[in-house]
Amino acid sequence: MASVYSISNHKAGYAFETIGKRSYLYFIFAPHHSFNWTTGPRPMKPVMSATLMLNFRQITWPYRDRMHIRTIAFCAASLVLPGISPTNAASDFPHYWDGREHVAKPDLQAVQRIRFVTTVDYPPFNFIDSTGRISGFNIDLVRAICNELKATAICQIEARPWNELQQTVENGEAEAIIAGLKPTAALREKFAFTAPYMRLPARFVTLKETVLEEPLADKLDKKVVGVVADSVHQAIFTDYFPNDRWVGYPTRELMLKDLRDKKIDAVFGDGSDLSFWIGSPEAQNCCAFAGGRYIAPQFLGDGLMIATTTKNAVLIDAFNFALKSMEEKGTTAELYLRYFPVNFY
Repeated sequence: MASVYSISNHKAGYAFETIGKRSYLYFIFAPHHSFNWTTGPRPMKPVMSATLMLNFRQITWPYRDRMHIRTIAFCAASLVLPGISPTNAASDFPHYWDGREHVAKPDLQAVQRIRFVTTVDYPPFNFIDSTGRISGFNIDLVRAICNELKATAICQIEARPWNELQQTVENGEAEAIIAGLKPTAALREKFAFTAPYMRLPARFVTLKETVLEEPLADKLDKKVVGVVADSVHQAIFTDYFPNDRWVGYPTRELMLKDLRDKKIDAVFGDGSDLSFWIGSPEAQNCCAFAGGRYIAPQFLGDGLMIATTTKNAVLIDAFNFALKSMEEKGTTAELYLRYFPVNFY
C-alpha cells in the first residue's frame, strides 16, 4: 500500500509516496480550475490558478541527499512562473537567433503529450530547493515554452537520475530531455537537438582593484592566474594564453580563497559558477569579472539544448519556434536575470 502525505495551499499541492524501497515526490498544479487527485488511501485536492500543469516525479528520493546544491538566494522562490514583461531585459544576455530568420509554428494537434525529463542535481538549472520543491531555470523555461506553444494542457516534467534520461526518452516514457545533455556526434545519431538556449562561457575574475581589459594577451605576463587543475578551463587557458603563468588547484574552494587573500591575481573558470561566488558572503565583496567572455565551443560545446528522439523531430521545430519567440520578447533574458543575479555575460 502506498503511503501518501499531502499538503495543499494557494500555490501548489504536493505529496510523498513510498512503494516498496522507492519513494516518489509529486507536485500537482491545476490549470485555471480545481481538480481532485487521489493516490492510495488519502485524497489530495489542490486548488490553484496557474499557467501550466506539471507532474514532477522524483525517482528514488534518497538520491536528493547525495546532491551538492549551491546556497543561492532564489531557492525560496515560487514555482509558479510570474508574468514576464514583453520588453527585452536590460542585460547582456546574447541573442542566438537571427531576427530575419523565419521559424514556422508546427501543428501540434496530433501530439497528445509533451513530457520533459530532467535531473535535480544541476543547480541553478534544475534542483530541489530549500522547501523540497523542484525548481530552476530549466523548469521555468519549460513552463514558458509550453505557454508560448499554447500547449500547457499536455506539458509535463519529470525528474529522473541522470543515467536514466536517455533510456526514458528512447523507450517512449517521455518526449524530451532538458538537463544539459551535450550533443556529441554519437548522440546526434539517436537524438535531435534544438538551437542553444544558453551558453556557459569561461570568464576571468580578479580583485576589484586589479584592472584587466581586453585584449588580455599582453596584460597577463606579470600576473598569476588560478585554474582548477586538469579541468576544461585549464585546457582553454593554456591554449589561449600559452605564454602566461597559471597555477593549478586541486579544488575550486582553495583557488577562490587564494584569490580573495590576494595570493594570486586572477582565476579563470566557469562564468555561471563564478557569478554565484562573486555575490556570496565567502567572496567578501572582493572581486569582479574582468575581460570578456570566452565561448570556446571546441572545449565547452555548443551550449544548452533540448533533446528529443529523431522520430519526434516535430517537437524540435516547436521548441525552436518557442525559443525564438521568447528571445524576441525578452522572456529568456528575464529568466536569466532571475536565476543569475550577477551577470556572467
